[in-house]
Amino acid sequence: MSLFIASLNSGSNGNCYYVGNEHEAVLIDAGISCRETERRMLRLGLSMQKVKAIFVSHEHSDHINGIPVIAKKYRLPVYITPPTLQRGGLMLDSELVIAFGAFETITIGGLHVSAFPKQHDASNPHSFLITCRDIKVGVFTDIGFVCENLIHHFSQCHAAFLEANYDDEMLDKGGYPYHLKRRIRGGHGHLSNKQALELFTAHKPSFMTHLLLSHLSKNNNDPQLVQDLFDNCADGINIIVASRYVETEVYYIGSPIEGSVTPQTKGVALKAQQISLF
Repeated sequence: MSLFIASLNSGSNGNCYYVGNEHEAVLIDAGISCRETERRMLRLGLSMQKVKAIFVSHEHSDHINGIPVIAKKYRLPVYITPPTLQRGGLMLDSELVIAFGAFETITIGGLHVSAFPKQHDASNPHSFLITCRDIKVGVFTDIGFVCENLIHHFSQCHAAFLEANYDDEMLDKGGYPYHLKRRIRGGHGHLSNKQALELFTAHKPSFMTHLLLSHLSKNNNDPQLVQDLFDNCADGINIIVASRYVETEVYYIGSPIEGSVTPQTKGVALKAQQISLF
C-alpha cells in the first residue's frame, strides 16, 4: 500500500499538508480557509470524503485558521494537545476534539500517525510521522533546531516535508527588526536553509524518494536558491519547493497500486485524473 502526499499551502500565510492512501487521508494542520482547501484538493483530484482527521502541530494562526469550519462541515475529528487547544482559542464541538500525546500512535484506517515534540515558540508543538505499512512520510516544519528526535524520525522517511525557512544572508541583510531576526534563528524559531541541508545530507535514508521543502519565508528566502541548493545534493531524490501561493502536485510514495499506475511512474507526480479516486 502506498501514500499520496501534497502540500496545499506552505508558508506564514497558511500551512496544510495532505497525506493519504487509497482509502483514507489526514490533513496535517489546516491554516487556509475551508473553501480554499476544497478548491485546491478539487484541482488535484483529491476527495475531501477521504479525509478522516486533522492533526494540529501547534497553535499559530497559519496552522489553525481553517480548522473550525472544515471540522464542522465534514465532522472531522481534530487531534490536538490540550495546551495547543487552549492557547489557540479554537471553537470546536467537544465531540470532535481528541487529545494526543508525544510518541503516541493513532490509527486512522490504514494510516498510523505518531507525534514527537519539536523546538518552536509555541505551547506544546509537535511534528508528525505518518506510516502506511512500511511507507513513512514526515511533516517537519516550524522547528528551531535539529534535535535527536528530528534526526531519528527523518532518517526513517521515504518522503518528508522539511522546513527551509530562511537564507542566513538574506535574513541578515533584510529589514526585519533585530528582535524578530533573533526570534527566527534563536533555537525556537525556524530552520534555515543551511540547517535543513545539513540534516538532509547527513541523515537522508537510501530509500528516500521525495523531499518537499516547506515554510519558506517570503522576505528572507528565494525558491530558486533553495531548489538549486538541494538539487546539488539530491542524489536522485526528487526535490520540490512547496509554494506559499498554490498547491503542489500530488506525489506518489511507495509501491505501485495494481491497475492505477505502472512501475515506471514510481517516485513521480501523478496527474489529477490518475488520482481522482484517492
